[in-house]
Amino acid sequence: MPRPLPWKPIALVTTATTILLILILLPACCCVRGPAGPTTAPPQRIPPIGTEPIPTPTEAAAKAPTQTQMQNVDFHADETTVLNIHSLRGEMVSKQAGTPLNFDNKKTFVLKIDSAKIGMKPASLDNLMNRYVFGYANPPLRNLHASIEGNQLRQEGIMHKIVDIPFTMWADVSASNGWIRIHPTRISICGINGLGLLKAVGQSLEKMLAMPKDRGIRAEKNDLLIDPGKALPPPDIEVRLVDAHIEGDELMQIYDAGRHLPPLPLPHPEEKNYMYYRGGTLRMGKLLMVDADMQVVDTDPSDPFDFFIDRYNDQLVAGFTRNQPNYALLVFMRDFNDVGTERRPGERMPPK
Repeated sequence: MPRPLPWKPIALVTTATTILLILILLPACCCVRGPAGPTTAPPQRIPPIGTEPIPTPTEAAAKAPTQTQMQNVDFHADETTVLNIHSLRGEMVSKQAGTPLNFDNKKTFVLKIDSAKIGMKPASLDNLMNRYVFGYANPPLRNLHASIEGNQLRQEGIMHKIVDIPFTMWADVSASNGWIRIHPTRISICGINGLGLLKAVGQSLEKMLAMPKDRGIRAEKNDLLIDPGKALPPPDIEVRLVDAHIEGDELMQIYDAGRHLPPLPLPHPEEKNYMYYRGGTLRMGKLLMVDADMQVVDTDPSDPFDFFIDRYNDQLVAGFTRNQPNYALLVFMRDFNDVGTERRPGERMPPK
């Protein structure tokens, strides 16, 4: 006959073991936790050399357009002719297939603007008209001087038709089939009502003025029309103007090509004045940047970024660069109009 199991000792051992486990685990499960320490952002990861995939400078990469985005940039066409770029989204493409986008020769690439808001102040408009649009011998209009009165453009100058005729014109500004339309509401010629005089003698600006055919300007009755894609000096641009008007102290132009390119994700979105270039291959002096990823900002963000592509190296020498963990570049340039001057209070300085 089998011996009965000693249930009482087994029960005592089991109970003691259970109590012991509870005592061991209880502090870990039920202890009062102190306040959590402050959370900190994880440190930037800098990958070891050779572990990050880096594209090679193939022809296909060179042919790719460079995605472009700008904000609060005063873009110089020359030292004193400035486009006030409030915002811009587009692409930059080298004219010669398979070659990098060359910042050292602005005649070799095209800026294809998808959307933009660009202003022009009267002094720059004067330079554009006198130096570029009518910058040749014996033009029909010369010595042009623009100003803004309310929501109209006021234009003074000399009209040449056999003799020189001084005039002052007040005009509304609008967009018309991609052109900037300057529509006179009043013309004063030596104190005489110019519009009435032209009508009385059966004349118009279109009949009187022989406009150049290759400089982005033409006359239609008494209106002047400017093609922004042809009137501006290099770099060449491809644009579709949808609106033009007077806004503050600027002749404001709104561009929309209809592609609706999405905004680019910025490496440093906290910067309010910048140019950002992404993709394609950039050439700057002796340097090539493959699969470009470069954000250019100004050292003094208190005013718009004053940039002159012809003198970009002067601005770069006066600034500094920061390599990013993903091999991108953050470039700090001095404003062109600050180069050669003392640093302003609060201006960002190169590291010592």
